[in-house]
Amino acid sequence: MATNVEIIRTGTENALSVLRKFTKRVQGAGILPRVRSIRYSERTLSHFKVKRAKINYLKRTTERAELLKSGKLVEVVKPRRR
Repeated sequence: MATNVEIIRTGTENALSVLRKFTKRVQGAGILPRVRSIRYSERTLSHFKVKRAKINYLKRTTERAELLKSGKLVEVVKPRRR
């Protein structure tokens, strides 16, 4: 959805007042917060990347479970916070 802000210079208005009027109109339209939210938010991952991450996670967990069973890896229990 495109939002255009149009400012018409009236009479003998100088460039600074036209610029000030434009910035006020842009702020009023809420364009900048919307653009910034789009710019700094994370995109959703593609189906392939999600699938690949899930496969890697499952592979790591099975390897870890095998190492724990064989005794090559000692499970470290973190103390609980209260």
